[in-house]
Amino acid sequence: MISRIFLLLTTVLALTGCGYNNFQRLDEETKAAWSEVLNQYQRRADLVPNIVATVQGEANFEQDTLTRVVEARAKATSLQVSPETLNNPEAFAKFQQAQGELSGALSRLMVVSERYPTLQANQGFRDLRVTLEGTENRITVARNRYIQTVQEYNVLARSFPTNLTAMAFSYAPKPTFTVANEAQIATPPKVDFSASRAKP
Repeated sequence: MISRIFLLLTTVLALTGCGYNNFQRLDEETKAAWSEVLNQYQRRADLVPNIVATVQGEANFEQDTLTRVVEARAKATSLQVSPETLNNPEAFAKFQQAQGELSGALSRLMVVSERYPTLQANQGFRDLRVTLEGTENRITVARNRYIQTVQEYNVLARSFPTNLTAMAFSYAPKPTFTVANEAQIATPPKVDFSASRAKP
């Protein structure tokens, strides 16, 4: 009887120090942070039809730009995303790529809209634009929270002795958001003032 109690206490103490509870807590925090990212992306996707409808009212607006936005939204919303996506780097990368394409298409739409004074004067369009900018900020905040939570989880999964618990219970590191054009933005821009110094 005493040996059983001792074995039980030893097991409880071992599990307390192994990080099991921390894995559970961080896994739930990661899922919650991921849900907020999805919530903000859905908020943006819900804005797109209103933006497109408003822009379509502008005569001679570039149809190609609108088509890209509509197609990017369709692609981004067609992906089936679940908490399991967090454990599948390929599915996560596809999701991130689709959302990046929608961001790019919306940015292009906003840049092109600058050429249409009547569209810029449209109060409905201005309100939608402000809402979109606010949503993009919310997406950034939600992504940052997710990145921080995943970082904490991944450090736990890779640190000794909790990495032994990670191996025992199959707690693999989770993917995080990356920059699509990392190589491009890592290269410093070349600045050449020689043309401005040239005398006529």
